[in-house]
Amino acid sequence: MTVEQRKSASGRAGSGAAAGLFSPVSAVRVSQVIVDQIRLLIQQGRLKPDDRLPSERDLCEQFDVSRVTVREALRVLEAGGLIEIRVGARGGAFVSTPSSARVGEGLADLLKLSPLTAAEVTEARMVFELGIVPIVVERATPEDIAALKEICDRQQDALKDESYSMTLSAEFHVRVAACTHNAAIEMLVKSFHGPLLMSLEEAKVAAPVMGRRGSTEHREFVDAIERRDADQATAIMRAHLQRTADRVAPDTAEC
Repeated sequence: MTVEQRKSASGRAGSGAAAGLFSPVSAVRVSQVIVDQIRLLIQQGRLKPDDRLPSERDLCEQFDVSRVTVREALRVLEAGGLIEIRVGARGGAFVSTPSSARVGEGLADLLKLSPLTAAEVTEARMVFELGIVPIVVERATPEDIAALKEICDRQQDALKDESYSMTLSAEFHVRVAACTHNAAIEMLVKSFHGPLLMSLEEAKVAAPVMGRRGSTEHREFVDAIERRDADQATAIMRAHLQRTADRVAPDTAEC
């Protein structure tokens, strides 16, 4: 069968609307060029969530590359959360629905690889977490408040049996962000979980009683949210974060 015949047959087989979207490539990193083309088509909306990409064979012909190159490009796209590879009779490569969790994971990886200090992380928290308090006070639902109280209860239980860890504190702050009901805010805070935990652990080393004081402040903060008292909630969170900032601040005496 000729190339033209194969293209005709593949078109009848269902590559459909995607036919003609791609152009042949020739570069040192050919697979990356393919990734860039498909990513651009997704950004432009010409490929939409759940759209099925042409078969590997069709992609080889449209890009004028080998199957190995196409497979490499598809692996990169799948790892980036842009496509999903499904197996079976109805399988293939499908454009993924955007996921805040996936994007958050990518940001988290970048943050973990960055040379962030605990002081820098805490300074960023002062800006960000104080900024969202008015939104939290306005939008927190009874279910949100109940969830925050449940975390506070677990913190108190952990303090009693001396099993308290900074993971519980980090969980509280991530849940506070969820009270904004803003996916972008929640995603950013989730992606910051690793650095957040790192800064809290460093602060605890400097001041071992921080867990007990922090848990009390968490409860007071939730009470202020429940009263819809933005000023009080902000004041509590500012004092809470400032205490961490004081513990992780670099020693300027030696500078």
